[in-house]
Amino acid sequence: MKSLNVAVVRFLQFVVFVLFTFIVLVYFGALVLLPLDLVVLLTNFLATLGIGSLFGAIVAIPVVAFLGKIVYNTPGLIQMLIDNGLDLASTGKQRVNAFNKLAESAK
Repeated sequence: MKSLNVAVVRFLQFVVFVLFTFIVLVYFGALVLLPLDLVVLLTNFLATLGIGSLFGAIVAIPVVAFLGKIVYNTPGLIQMLIDNGLDLASTGKQRVNAFNKLAESAK
């Protein structure tokens, strides 16, 4: 019965590890893909106004670059976004390590 308890604890530990890994990857992926999404949205918006997609992209890229520059120049914003992601990763590591104590007590 003890080996079954250890197996259940290890399985739940794996599930928590996968969950937090997914959350951290989605967080940092969203930070990377957000400017690209803004370019696509602005290009599509300009295309609905009758401006061609190529010209819309030529206009949208500098607009998004300017918005990125504003975000970059905001003091502490980039560091705060990165720290939030790193806090997610460290919280996940702590939660996964907490399962080790449970597995030791189940043995």
